[in-house]
Amino acid sequence: MRITRLLPTLIAALLATLTFSTAAVAENRSSGAGSGAGSGSGGVSVRVATDTRASGDEQRPIIGGGYAQSGPWAARLFSGGRQTCSSTIIAPTWILTARHCVSGGQLSFRIGSLDQTTGGTTANGTQIYTHPSADLALVRLDRSVSTTYSPLGRPGSVSVGQTVQVYGWGATSRCGQEINCQSRYLKYANVIVSGGCRDAYNGSAICARRGDGITAGGDSGGPMMAGGVQVGVASTSDRQTTTAYTNVTQYRSWIQSIAGV
Repeated sequence: MRITRLLPTLIAALLATLTFSTAAVAENRSSGAGSGAGSGSGGVSVRVATDTRASGDEQRPIIGGGYAQSGPWAARLFSGGRQTCSSTIIAPTWILTARHCVSGGQLSFRIGSLDQTTGGTTANGTQIYTHPSADLALVRLDRSVSTTYSPLGRPGSVSVGQTVQVYGWGATSRCGQEINCQSRYLKYANVIVSGGCRDAYNGSAICARRGDGITAGGDSGGPMMAGGVQVGVASTSDRQTTTAYTNVTQYRSWIQSIAGV
């Protein structure tokens, strides 16, 4: 083919390639838009890497992070039998979680198992107490559960710049409806405390910036742990850079007045 006839073909191919690349960038930006955290499809999860577990068929839940090796205090929350949020057991008959996680009622929990589908102890919620001005809820269980309970922090337990750990069974990627990509296994991520902020109900909260992961749908109600004690309950997340955890240390008197701890 003569060069004069080849040039139009090459130019057309180049333009097609540039158009595809531009469209792909726009699509990635659109799918990466952040949103507030909520329960179920709008709750809180740790961002995931694209590598897989040893089985080869499940995404790792956290970029640079991993699966929790222990979490006897961790409790998966179900509403009407549907996986919804994360939570912790803080006393034999008491669960601590987010207020926005309990509105659906018919609450049940799998406690002390890293696998949300099996093991541990199951119990039902019988009474729900919600804080009037913060994203916190306490749920009384229908039976006493023997395990290691989540120890609660007090003022001074966490500071700006500290690296803390967040836990949950939430979405493993931004997949549209996050209820469809929840983690089967309890996961964790390291985040860095950036300062005080407000939660979904304008309560006192701890804001943290992304470390090796960030929270998203289904991690709502799960714990922020600092030095082995729980200092926060997952409330909101933009799925990209910032997450807010209701500051447990500021509401200890309310928790103690109901749960006794």
